[in-house]
Amino acid sequence: MRTVPSRLHRTAARLGVAAALSVAACGTDASPAADASATDVATDRATGDGATDASVGDAVIGTFQVQLVAPTDAGAGYTSVVGRVQNGATPQAIVWETAATGGDCKLLTPRVPFCTTPCGGSAVCVENDTCVPYPTAQTVGTVHVTGVRTADGMTAFDLNPVANTYQPLGAALPYPAFAEGDAIRFEASGSPFAAAFALETRGIAPLALAGSAINLQSGQDLALTWTAPAVAGSRIAVRLDISHHGGTRGKIECDTADDGSLTIEANLVTRLVALGVAGFPTIVVTRSNVGSAALPAGRVQLNVNSVVETAVTIPGLRSCTGDSDCDGGTCRADLTCQ
Repeated sequence: MRTVPSRLHRTAARLGVAAALSVAACGTDASPAADASATDVATDRATGDGATDASVGDAVIGTFQVQLVAPTDAGAGYTSVVGRVQNGATPQAIVWETAATGGDCKLLTPRVPFCTTPCGGSAVCVENDTCVPYPTAQTVGTVHVTGVRTADGMTAFDLNPVANTYQPLGAALPYPAFAEGDAIRFEASGSPFAAAFALETRGIAPLALAGSAINLQSGQDLALTWTAPAVAGSRIAVRLDISHHGGTRGKIECDTADDGSLTIEANLVTRLVALGVAGFPTIVVTRSNVGSAALPAGRVQLNVNSVVETAVTIPGLRSCTGDSDCDGGTCRADLTCQ
């Protein structure tokens, strides 16, 4: 399946609603703090977005992620391990509100709070006239990993924080670095911030979607199929965003059993398309197993996942990176041909 070129992801970061609108919501100050973004991935099983639960006990303050990165034409596959723990949940500048539901899926639309007094570069406007400071990274001691195999056959190694992020140093991890159902355990030795704790979950099989294209059409169900796992327990998350290169107007998210199929109902598809489209729409499907531990400041997760991101075709939509892609037409800022 064709994936979106990486330079288009950089364009999305420039044009996306979270970057473009949070500045308007908090005055002219730049929002993201250096400490805020390293492990927002996989703090939520469905989307990978940061968590800002109202309850301190439920708020995700840290994630250790083990991700299978599939081979591509550009290179071999590998397994990525990264982790970060903070003294609070990462605040989000966009409030996603449920506009409709259907089955295991929901249509979400964005709302950007407004703060009369700018929040500054160290905080985020999370509700009208409510600024929440970015959390800071914390050490939890040495993290001992078992159940993840290195390229030289070791099944245990240590993680230590470098630039506030835990990652294996000098340890190449193959694809995959574990078998489906293998026990995976991360043990933190503890620090002044948190006593020793352990995270456990199980390995997953690489996710394989069926078919070569995802075709999205207003008024029709969208059926997704994949190879079901041999070991039960994992979940499937779906994020369908067809306007992110123009400033996201909505998205569909699903959280469903990992049983090999999911249907996104026509009602949700129709409403999402009606919100508007932009160039290079994508769908992201994630298989994951998650373990967690409760700390006084919140919850830390161990997320083992396999992610497939693929392009979506929509009738009448022609994506572009320049005018040369538009047969004499113009490539607009949202990466669609005019």
